[in-house]
Parts: sequence; C-alpha cells; structure tokens
Amino acid sequence: MSSRETNASNGWFAPHRRRAILHEYGIFIALILLAGILSVSNEYFLTAGNISNILLQTSINGVLAIGMTFVILTGGIDLSVGSVAALAGIVSASLVTTSATAGVAGAPFPMELALLVGLGAGIACGAVSGTIVSYFSVPAFVATLGMLSAARGMTLIYGGGRPVPALIPEFRWIGTGNVLGIPTPVVALAIVFGLAWWILNRTRFGRYIYAVGGNAHAAKTSGINVGRIRFSVYAISGGLAGLAGMLLSARTGSALPQAGIAYELDAIAAVVIGGTSLSGGVGRITGTLVGALIIGVMNNGLDLMGIESYYQQVLKGVLIVGAVMLDRRRSMGA
Repeated sequence: MSSRETNASNGWFAPHRRRAILHEYGIFIALILLAGILSVSNEYFLTAGNISNILLQTSINGVLAIGMTFVILTGGIDLSVGSVAALAGIVSASLVTTSATAGVAGAPFPMELALLVGLGAGIACGAVSGTIVSYFSVPAFVATLGMLSAARGMTLIYGGGRPVPALIPEFRWIGTGNVLGIPTPVVALAIVFGLAWWILNRTRFGRYIYAVGGNAHAAKTSGINVGRIRFSVYAISGGLAGLAGMLLSARTGSALPQAGIAYELDAIAAVVIGGTSLSGGVGRITGTLVGALIIGVMNNGLDLMGIESYYQQVLKGVLIVGAVMLDRRRSMGA
C-alpha cells in the first residue's frame, strides 16, 4: 500500500472517520442542508422576520420535546402531552381572563398564580401517569394513552367546551412579548433547554435516567430507585407540557379546548429525529433541540413553497420512520 493510500485510510476521509462524523454531527449537517435548500428555493426564507417566525413555531414543540426526551431516555413514552397542554392552558387562562362568563369567580388573578396553577396541573397529570407506570407496572403506552383521553375530557368539562378569551396583557406577554428583542417563548425554550442539559449531563439524577433506560434491572441492582426515576420523568414531562400549554394560550390570546391535538406526535418526532433511541438509554438533549428545529424549518419552508399541510404530514411520517430505522441499524451495528 502506498503512503497516499495509507494516509487516505487513516485520514479524515477514512470510512470509520466518516461514520464517526456522521454519527456525531449528522443531525446538525441535516439541519444545515435543509436550511440551505430552502433558502435557495425561496428568497424570503432567510429574512429576519421569517427566522423569528421559525423560532416561535419551534418553541412550543421544543418545550414539549425536551420533556418527552426525559421519558424516552428511560425507555418510556408519553402520549398525553398535547391533552395535558390543553388542560393546563385552559385552567391557567380561566384565572387571568376578564371575561365574566369564562373565568372563575374573582378573576382576573395575578399572572404568577395562573402560572403556578398551570404548571401544577401539568405536573399532577404527569405524576398520575408516572405512578401508574412506575408502581402498577402498566405499559407507558397504555397509561399515557389513558391520560391523553382523560386530560382532554377534563379540558372540555372544565371549560364547558368553550374557549377562554380576553386574557390580561401580563399573561399574554409570555406568548407575545420579548426580552432584549428575543420573543419570550424562545427565551423560555432556551431556559428549559439549559436546565435540561445541566440535569442530564451534570447531575446524578441525569446519570440515573440514562442508567434506567440502558438497563433497568442493572440499575436496580446498583441501588437506583427505578420507580422513583420513572415517576420523576413523567412529572417533568407533564410540567413542561403545562408550560407549553400556557405559552400557546398566551400567544393566541385565548385558551381553546381543542388545543394541542396531535402535538405529542411532533414532540416524539423531534426526539427521534434528534437521535434519542426509543429503546432508552441513548440520546442527547441537543439532538432533540435540533430535531425540533428541523421540523420547524421543514414546516415553514413547505408553507413558503405553498405545499399543503397534508403533504407535510406525510413527509413528517417518513422522517420519523426513517429516523427509527437508522436507530435500529445503529443499534444492530453496535
């Protein structure tokens, strides 16, 4: 073998290095390529206004997807986040509306109370799902599917099937305001992402989450309280769903009982596209954020190109299946 061939086999273009680069940075490369293609296809794609719109569209799904990442890392799934978001949105909105018929007695209350109640509603729903999964050994799919239906029903009962309009400006600010020129929902996503990254990468709790997802039996043998970890991640997912629901209500100006329908699919898609394994134990929160951005960029680009939402759903389904197939192939190769 010549020295040139030897250098090629050991250099940047060696097969094992290419595989390592794609494994580590493939999701970032995919986002850059997608953005590049769309920027060439439409002159408005890279405008400041459109980029701000993409980030706004991504923020709510990003918050949901981060909560979903915690659950999927343990080998579970949470199908209820869309319904929980709707419930938290309408409960919190009823406390800060000026409508005499849609609000609770004494409304409007301070925005801080509404935020606490909305987060509490989300955490409570997640805690119920976590209890059923962790301590009654019910499969996560079944438990959260039941919560999906129950939370949607509670939303309709609580609001009487009607929207809650006329939210006070202070509450609307969390959905329409800005901090130093950055939209508030984007700031909220950045804060949630930073906290999630710190928890998963710098705390014992984060290590335990990966351990439970990697091998629950081994984790239990090592002294980890597997039930408590599983309970906790569903509570986290519920709390972030509550936050997402309030951001959505504040952004639209009213809480709708049908809000959040199929949002769980986008959240799962972002997590899976971002490289988190559905089997648990493998994944990064940065991948989830990029996965959410890919979905946001794709939806925005297709809208600019005038492609109907039906085709967008088909493409999203193909992306999910393709990401799972890649994950399975990677697992088998390992």
